[in-house]
Amino acid sequence: MPTCPFSSPPADDPFRKARESAGVLPTEFQNERMPMILSHAGVKAAARDWSTYSSDAPFRVPIPSEEDVRSVRQLPIETDPPDHGHYRKIAEPFFNRPKDPAMAASVTVLIQGMLREATAKDAVEVVRDFALPIQSRALALLLNVPMEEAEEWIGWGIHVFHDGPGGAAKGSALEDYIHRRLDKAAAHPGNDFFSALIRADFRGRPLTRDEQLGFVNLTFAGGRDTVINTISGIIGHFVGHPDDLIRMRKHPELVMPATEEFFRFLSPLTHIGRVCPHTTQVGSMTVPPQGRVSLGWASANRDANVFSEPDTVVLDRKPNQHLALGSGPHTCLGALHARLLVRTLLRELPAMVRGITGIEEEPNFEKQADYTRRNGYHRLVVRMESFPSDAP
Repeated sequence: MPTCPFSSPPADDPFRKARESAGVLPTEFQNERMPMILSHAGVKAAARDWSTYSSDAPFRVPIPSEEDVRSVRQLPIETDPPDHGHYRKIAEPFFNRPKDPAMAASVTVLIQGMLREATAKDAVEVVRDFALPIQSRALALLLNVPMEEAEEWIGWGIHVFHDGPGGAAKGSALEDYIHRRLDKAAAHPGNDFFSALIRADFRGRPLTRDEQLGFVNLTFAGGRDTVINTISGIIGHFVGHPDDLIRMRKHPELVMPATEEFFRFLSPLTHIGRVCPHTTQVGSMTVPPQGRVSLGWASANRDANVFSEPDTVVLDRKPNQHLALGSGPHTCLGALHARLLVRTLLRELPAMVRGITGIEEEPNFEKQADYTRRNGYHRLVVRMESFPSDAP
């Protein structure tokens, strides 16, 4: 059986040396030199200080930046307070739906169905045939659109911009889809997310079409590969640590802390960008006006000053002050949804799957000039064994 790439810590923390020595890593993205803040305290403070580290920077909050793959500012993430709060309130009724027991029940049915399909096969490729359909179909539930629409979304791949060549073409195809969907909602309004954007009010006026596009663009891009990498990483962990699957089965009370621990350990979003409106000193680097800074979520989540055994999955870790879903006013809008998916998977997987055997794996590596980090998989093939039909 192949070794799970998440089963050999501490090799998966490329930021340790720089974090412990300087707290900042000078690094380069798209020919732009910037500091990556690495410590838990430093990242948390920067995430909350939006006046110094601003998100009011269209296309430049993601790293790499996305000027070439989309034409609109993503909302609400690429704004600062007070605009950020006003925009966020428009989307919150849908992104709070995971609190609804009916929504939670639908996600349970979805994941149970995917697990039944997986255990009925000799093997399943986790990334594209398990995690991607869960992500897309759960998003259809969240946005209150017909489930068949998710099948088109599945065809977009793991990342709507960066999954293989042709990011600009994929971005254009996504915007074409969004325009069609908004036009349909305008002509035949319903109770879905697109119709809500058509009806939305921002400070006494309707949203412009670009603002509507910005909301939907973020909805499809922001929580896609991150959710897929988290689900795949959890399956990969249980391949390498079968005793943890047994422990989860025996102790269902671990579902809540284990959910947070997998977010911390896997940290599917390595970092995110901020722009400094004014000259700012970050460690040994001077960031010029409109220069960027990277907030290193993955590094902060391995900070030994905050987490004991930071390179180990501790299923019952409490407290768990991870930053995988952000911090401050820009905390991930989809956090409730992501938690619902992972919590449901961690409840249903041990109940329905007796064991998981690894067959083939191709880890995904983020290779940058100054670090290489494993993050999820390109491909993970496993065999999921169900319980005998007469099992109690």
